[in-house]
Amino acid sequence: MLNAPSHHPSATDSGALAADPSVRSEPSLRRSKPRNRRRWLAWGFVGTFAFTIALWLAVHKIPWMGPLVANSLRAVIGAEAVTWLEDTAYGIEDRFNRVWKKNDKPKAYWDVKTAKKPPPAQTPTVAAPAGAASPPPLPEFTLKDVGPVHKAWEAPGDGVWLPIVDAQHPNDEVRLLKTLLHPDKNRSWADLFVVAVDLRRVEVHPMAGYQEPKSDKPEAAAYQRKAKIPESDHADLLAAFNGGFMTEHGHYGMRLDGVTFVDPKDKACTLCQYKDESLGIGPWTALKARESEMLWYRQAPNCMYVDGEIHPLLQAANVRHWGATLDGDTVIRRSAVGMGPDPNVLYVGISNHTNAKVMAEGMRHAGATTVAQLDVNWSYPKFVLYEPKGKDGQLIAVALAEGFEFSENEYIRERAMRDFFYLTRKLAPKAAPEKAAPGKP
Repeated sequence: MLNAPSHHPSATDSGALAADPSVRSEPSLRRSKPRNRRRWLAWGFVGTFAFTIALWLAVHKIPWMGPLVANSLRAVIGAEAVTWLEDTAYGIEDRFNRVWKKNDKPKAYWDVKTAKKPPPAQTPTVAAPAGAASPPPLPEFTLKDVGPVHKAWEAPGDGVWLPIVDAQHPNDEVRLLKTLLHPDKNRSWADLFVVAVDLRRVEVHPMAGYQEPKSDKPEAAAYQRKAKIPESDHADLLAAFNGGFMTEHGHYGMRLDGVTFVDPKDKACTLCQYKDESLGIGPWTALKARESEMLWYRQAPNCMYVDGEIHPLLQAANVRHWGATLDGDTVIRRSAVGMGPDPNVLYVGISNHTNAKVMAEGMRHAGATTVAQLDVNWSYPKFVLYEPKGKDGQLIAVALAEGFEFSENEYIRERAMRDFFYLTRKLAPKAAPEKAAPGKP
């Protein structure tokens, strides 16, 4: 059988093809592929941008949403992808603020002139046992005002130490002081709130969260995690603030009640309490010789400052060390603790819109010569005070300043997923050593 002759399209055929819109010539198909690819890339970019904005809104507007979104996404798309999304969202926010708020003046959050100052106590907090001599009253807790970080870039009252009134005991002696700083000369909206804690009159308690720090140690598995402030401490409760990074973000050590949750790291900055009730802060290498004397410790990334010397990496660009997975230059909310030459004072800082270096320099300006950053991101850093509410006097949490994520039940009735610290009145105040170098044993 002869093969059928090949068909060559005639002019009529070509006209039919051209007339049929459903049929495209081969060159036309080739041209459409790059066009479709560009369209998909454009939609992909728009979708990613929209998702990033939606993520930012969810994290910032719904208090519980931040941890849920971040942890869920890490499980689905991986830690690196979540890091990119977070960095992108915070970067967009910062660029927006630098345009929208460029003419804003630094904001004052409280009126220095009308700040109430309770009278100093004239008698010891607790009466001495029968037959025992009453201890002399402690000197009033005061600090010299540090003034603004940048004199041309300040809000009224920057660097002025004000007393924090104990809402449960409004006539009690001063135990906590607060001040506000604006440490970034390029961002008027970058706030740093610092609380000074009188360790002669205040006890610092660490508390493990019901999930963090995660541990693979058998002793930690058997530990009962209360994850909230015990009712026995409510009558003397003053305040609470967040703890450190999750275990997966650095594996920083924690020990509490004789139980090690995570082993200490040599280079990590460490906040600890000794059996004599004094606190220490510094690199683990400087403190570990006294480990047997420690009641507890909690670690953080490398100390930002040690005895007044800034960490060299804070002078470098693109350092992620003080942001867990985020870049150290990322402008975000941060928290930190520090101590200075006076071992009776602990400084606790909570910031808005700061990078790691600005946070460190602000804490140093406030008076801390050794500084440890605790945590970062929108939802985690916080400092709350407690006050009675209603006829029954039930304690509720109130923020140190507006804008921070918290609930009225924070740390007190709701079990916390992550570790935190809380502060109570010392019923039998003791004088700590008069001078010490916090970063050294």
